[in-house]
Amino acid sequence: MALFSSLTPVFIGIICVLIGVILKKTNGEKEKRDIKRKLTSRPWVDEDLKDGTDHPLNEEDVDEEWQALEENVAHVPFTAERYSEAEMIKRSQAFYELLNKRRSVRFLSDEPVPREVIDNVIRTAGTSPSGAHTEPWTFVVVQDPYLKRKIREIVEEEEEINYKKRMGDRWVNDLKRLRTNWIKEYLDTAPYLILIFKQVYGQLPNGKKKTHYYNEISVSIACGILLAALQNAGLYTVTSTPLNCGPQLRVLLQRPANEKLLLLLPVGYPKKDATVPALTRKPLEDIMVVM
Repeated sequence: MALFSSLTPVFIGIICVLIGVILKKTNGEKEKRDIKRKLTSRPWVDEDLKDGTDHPLNEEDVDEEWQALEENVAHVPFTAERYSEAEMIKRSQAFYELLNKRRSVRFLSDEPVPREVIDNVIRTAGTSPSGAHTEPWTFVVVQDPYLKRKIREIVEEEEEINYKKRMGDRWVNDLKRLRTNWIKEYLDTAPYLILIFKQVYGQLPNGKKKTHYYNEISVSIACGILLAALQNAGLYTVTSTPLNCGPQLRVLLQRPANEKLLLLLPVGYPKKDATVPALTRKPLEDIMVVM
């Protein structure tokens, strides 16, 4: 009895240690599950949607001497158009009215579009500003029926998974009111698909890599100019960011590893029976702050 009493504190100590180990292990597993849940709940954080700043270049990969060659760029006189105040107001109002007619159209005709128009709107997009004038964009124009069909197959397969498993109920419900789902008929019917790739770094003739500063925002600005150019030409599109499709589409289109898909635009004329959601845009006072 005396022996049992003397051992009791030892047993209690051992039990406390075991309980502490079990709790620590349980909490560790719970933290791992929480981290995993957070990661899987944000499918849009995809490798192809990250900016180039997430792909730092190793010092041995960058050719500093080559990049320094372009430091001293010659400057030339600049001649600017200057309009009267009345003409400025007139032109700005007309351009607003033109772009205010822009809508995302998912019902596109297979009617042919002159190739020269596509060339011109992409030339226009190429006038976009870019970080250190690196021009980190590639516009891939697809008109081949076989490639368009393969693109549709890749996109629809991944989009169905996105809608059913990755995106979550709230996101799916927000899209449902716009009557959109994973079926992308326009990828087949539009006469052209334009896939815009951002170059997260450049490839130099000597095999070294060249830093592309602000590559994602530079390409995004170019995409905005492209949308305006399409509207100006009387063509329509719907902006598509095919989640989790980038690597497959890059391989299909034989693009190099430094290019990541940013946007996919089907381009053409609307079908005669095309419809769009009855949406309104925010008034000026809701989007502009004057200080």
